[in-house]
Amino acid sequence: MDETDAQPHPHEPHAEGLATKLNWLRAGVLGANDGIVSTAGLVIGVAAATTDTANILTAGIAGLTAGAISMAAGEYVSVSTQRDSEKALLAKEKRELAEEPDYELAELAQIYEAKGLSKETARQVAEELTAHDAFLAHAEAELGLNPKELTNPWQAAISSAVSFTLGALLPLLAIVLLPVSARIPVTFVAVLVALAITGSVSARLGGSNPRRAVLRVVLGGALAMAVTYGIGQLADISGL
Repeated sequence: MDETDAQPHPHEPHAEGLATKLNWLRAGVLGANDGIVSTAGLVIGVAAATTDTANILTAGIAGLTAGAISMAAGEYVSVSTQRDSEKALLAKEKRELAEEPDYELAELAQIYEAKGLSKETARQVAEELTAHDAFLAHAEAELGLNPKELTNPWQAAISSAVSFTLGALLPLLAIVLLPVSARIPVTFVAVLVALAITGSVSARLGGSNPRRAVLRVVLGGALAMAVTYGIGQLADISGL
């Protein structure tokens, strides 16, 4: 046998794990994008109403903290619900394997037969996988789950909070470190550039069109900052 034939395909064994990592990375980029937009809108709105750096910084830190906690809590609840559903499905599958092993074996064989294997080969594959690890074989084939790699709500929550915070730091630092005359326009431009980068990265990770993704996220961010700037200007004029 040719030596190259004996080597596994570089993408097949780890395709699922790679896809999971890419999804987490994309979620992190989107979290950073949320931090950029929400914090930029907040600090630019406050900066339009006052030049007091302490007030702007206080508002920015409050927005960053609230946003990070909100993102973490939302992600924790969402992933916890998903994990509970996955555990319930796995428990049901384990119970069915214990109560109806012959039926489950036939079901597993049918799954592989539906994927293109001959009836005999599908049966043989099902028997060998069942002999090795019946629960894992059924969980992966029927449910698309690996019992050892269930989603982790704490990991999701921490990842969301960190990515949001990192994104939020850009407009917050820009608005408080720059001179008063330059803080709003420079922050506006810096935020749009950062959004273009995050939009492009997110699109490439998701396999979509980068140009469209960048356009959407940049226009959305620009609109958010323009609206909050206008509200800040109105608040300043009215003396609120």
